[in-house]
Amino acid sequence: MEPITSRRNPLVGRLRALQQPRGRREQGLLLLEGTHLLQEVLRLGLQPQQLLATAAWMERHGALLAACPHPVQPVGEEVLAAVATTDHPDGVVLTLAAAALPQATGLAPWVLALDQLQDPGNLGTLLRTALAAGVGEVWLGGGADPFQPKVLRASAGAALALPLRREPDRSALLPWLRQAAEQGHQVVATLVDGQQAQPYWQIDWTRPTVLLLGNEGSGLDPALAALASHRVTIPHSSAVESLNVAVAAAPLLLERWRQERMPAN
Repeated sequence: MEPITSRRNPLVGRLRALQQPRGRREQGLLLLEGTHLLQEVLRLGLQPQQLLATAAWMERHGALLAACPHPVQPVGEEVLAAVATTDHPDGVVLTLAAAALPQATGLAPWVLALDQLQDPGNLGTLLRTALAAGVGEVWLGGGADPFQPKVLRASAGAALALPLRREPDRSALLPWLRQAAEQGHQVVATLVDGQQAQPYWQIDWTRPTVLLLGNEGSGLDPALAALASHRVTIPHSSAVESLNVAVAAAPLLLERWRQERMPAN
């Protein structure tokens, strides 16, 4: 293909639009940036719709290009910089059909539910930890868009592998949680010390479970917390009032993994 060297090329405008939720909805595409995310897309068996790369990147990644199902569109450095959202893109961007991602088809035994998580970095980190912990489904009640480029980068591709259920308002979580409880799931809410919560390791995480985490600033909505069958906390030094939600999620998510592999005698 002839390289694209002008930032006024129509393709550049269409891909820049994918930086915003409206553009992603209208085109049904996601914008992914960087070599690692391309590798993850191919590892997951997904097919990029479009692949744009600089000449320097193509020279360094011949083997990776050979594994791609579609030809690469060469672009100039300035064109790639116009499409990418990072300050120093590594030379490649791609698009992916949103419809190709895994969909939630039923109630998974191990669910992570997030109440209006706002920070894209926190959300991406949480999704990566959830995938590592064997979570089968993630519910999002409002908050950051899981398919914005910053979340995709922070998740290191985990957002492409996890079935997600997302609604723009936290109230959508209420019927989902009630249904889970009716079907035998325990609903575990995380709270700060002193709120009648027990240390997180004292409950049986091997049961079908929904772990409910709250917003970074305001915490868990009271209406959601009221549906919890268990309330847990992470004991820590009083030198800090609370833990970052992405940090706090790690021991909670991985405790199920630990209990399944190291049962009590």
